Amino acid sequence: MRYQISGKQLDVGEALQTHVKTELSSTVEKYMQRPTDATVVFSKSAHEYFCESTVHLSTGLTAAATGHATEIYAAFDACQEKMDKQLRRHKRRLKDHHSGRSSTPIEFEAAGLYVLASEEEDESTGAEGGDAPAIVAEMETQVPTLSVGEAVMQMEISHKKLLVFRNEKHGGVNVVYHRDDGNVGWIDPRNSK
Repeated sequence: MRYQISGKQLDVGEALQTHVKTELSSTVEKYMQRPTDATVVFSKSAHEYFCESTVHLSTGLTAAATGHATEIYAAFDACQEKMDKQLRRHKRRLKDHHSGRSSTPIEFEAAGLYVLASEEEDESTGAEGGDAPAIVAEMETQVPTLSVGEAVMQMEISHKKLLVFRNEKHGGVNVVYHRDDGNVGWIDPRNSK
């Protein structure tokens, strides 16, 4: 597994890097056989240390966790506990509901991603009355082919508000998202006809 361990305006020593690699690899390999890479970023705000970790799995899933404490090692340990809990729940769900899918990689398809600047951003630049041109950021993103249950798991484990995916049953593009009432919504345009 590849590791990228860094600090934001903070020096991350060899001892901490060794601790992170040892503990994170034991946690991840306990639940997932083929992790590909992990990114761990440490930062400090006033008297508190923050640790953010992201682990990419060979199945295409991404797990993310954060932790904070007054000591840097304790911040990593809190982050690792959350990662352990997420991966344990994910593996249990795969075992219970999706036993055939766990060993096969998820298929991805390239898609365009466009980000438009909001009116608030235009106002902050001092543009008058919407005469300023819209700002568009064009990027490429990956759209996975998943079942609805797997899409919900991926959205929860990566802490995203929504996930666009290709439904493996019929090949159509679907969206799952977190609703304001705490439930998960599912948009399937194929069912609207």
